[in-house]
Amino acid sequence: MNPILKQRLADLSAAEHVSSIVGIRRGLERECLRIQSNGTLAPTSHANALGSALTHPMITTDFSESLLEFITPVDTDINTTLAQLADIHTFTLRQLGDERLWPVSMPCYISHQDEIELAQYGSSNVGRMKTLYRQGLKNRYGSMMQAISGVHFNFSFPAGFWPHYRQVLGAVAADQAFISEQYLALVRNYKRLAWLIVYLFGASPALCRSFLQGNESRYAFQETGKGTLYLPYATSLRMSDLGYTNSAQSSLKVTYNSLDEYIAGLHQAITTPSAEYQQIPCDASAGYQQLNSNILQIENEFYSTIRPKRTAESGERPTCALAARGVEYIEVRALDVNPFSAVGISADQMRFLDVFLCYCLLSDSPDLSHEEQLITEQNLRKVVTDGRKQTLDLIDSGQPRLMLDWAESVFDELMAVAGWLDQAYGGDHYQATIKQFYICLLDPAQTFSGQLLNTLLSSQQDNGPYALKLSERYRDELTQRDYQCFSEQDFLDMAKQSLLQQQAVEAGDTVSFDAYLQDYFAPKPCSLESE
Repeated sequence: MNPILKQRLADLSAAEHVSSIVGIRRGLERECLRIQSNGTLAPTSHANALGSALTHPMITTDFSESLLEFITPVDTDINTTLAQLADIHTFTLRQLGDERLWPVSMPCYISHQDEIELAQYGSSNVGRMKTLYRQGLKNRYGSMMQAISGVHFNFSFPAGFWPHYRQVLGAVAADQAFISEQYLALVRNYKRLAWLIVYLFGASPALCRSFLQGNESRYAFQETGKGTLYLPYATSLRMSDLGYTNSAQSSLKVTYNSLDEYIAGLHQAITTPSAEYQQIPCDASAGYQQLNSNILQIENEFYSTIRPKRTAESGERPTCALAARGVEYIEVRALDVNPFSAVGISADQMRFLDVFLCYCLLSDSPDLSHEEQLITEQNLRKVVTDGRKQTLDLIDSGQPRLMLDWAESVFDELMAVAGWLDQAYGGDHYQATIKQFYICLLDPAQTFSGQLLNTLLSSQQDNGPYALKLSERYRDELTQRDYQCFSEQDFLDMAKQSLLQQQAVEAGDTVSFDAYLQDYFAPKPCSLESE
């Protein structure tokens, strides 16, 4: 084991420190398409019974009217968070009539991208801005890749952990600057090892031919069933360049060695004009078709497998929130929808992520240059398309290394971290979880992608009909279950209140849309104000 990790675990296992890690805070964001009973995209608008997509705290939309996003409250108990997510599913499905929720990441049968209606958020300035941002995404990248679904895992350490960790590190103070610095250390190590998350939890080795919309692909797809394309060793086609990609972003240098550096990189991206996008109208006189013609319209357009986050106030840009108040939590964005769970993610995955993110924090985390970061992205791309190939090499410290050999060494250290967490929380759940996923190293067929692809190939069935059967099964399970954390009335009240809140937002507008956009983009992150 790495000596630094070993020493930190020993120190944190001391009686005066060990309980400080209890109280990890988590939240989930699960995306899923609404579909009809035949597996095609639901043409209906966001149901009024679900409340306002603009203001509802738990049920909203992502890119399109048919792409739902479910958001759980922050909680410290994994089972509670999953029960909350299940309750949201239950209420939603009971309002959708004969519609179902698509249970995999790659989208269902879509004959043309114009079937995908942009999400609508009402007539307020903020609502119009959200829809216009999506119009810009459509014009820049097309709508098909915006129909891809994923799960985001939000994670933060207990507030009481930081003073203890400060003592272990011998730092001066456990202030917000220290906390932000440590979260960025975690992010750098996550970037180095994100390929392992995709190997284990990637669940999109196949897709419907309709996704390509008749376009040629550089991938040598094989075919099964009547129109399912797959790569034999793929883990996550969602994470490939078939998914969310931006050629203009390749020139960006957003790095994570300090908070100021990260903010400066993002700020440059949202203020640098793009020759590629300047022909798309972005003002009232020409007819708005995007927010602006910069490389990124806003920070959220920047694709990353992980983000340092701070809850923003209404109308506050993410970089301004980070600059003003530091990193509050991190958002893991590399998770495919788990087709083997009715809610898209399992307790075992969440426990694994607890261990993995603690490991990323406690391990030594030197600066990660832009050039080194490009290598981590190259490693990730290789695992995305060939991760279950047992001879696959990645680049570790500038040298080729067998992926499975690297993963073995990581798992050894993950087990030590799991032991520390089990000591703190009691029981052996964390160690059992690491042992469970270790099997996926011994047999790649046990990964989510391996299980899914083997099921399709062994029965010569298509990805679409398989997912449709799952959607029907999960619909039955979720609509017939009892609520555990909320009640039907709770959701009805939230829906009603959200509609009233949207009306209040619309009535409260005092400036034109043009002026609203100018005001939104005017502030500069406080860390850059002196430049």
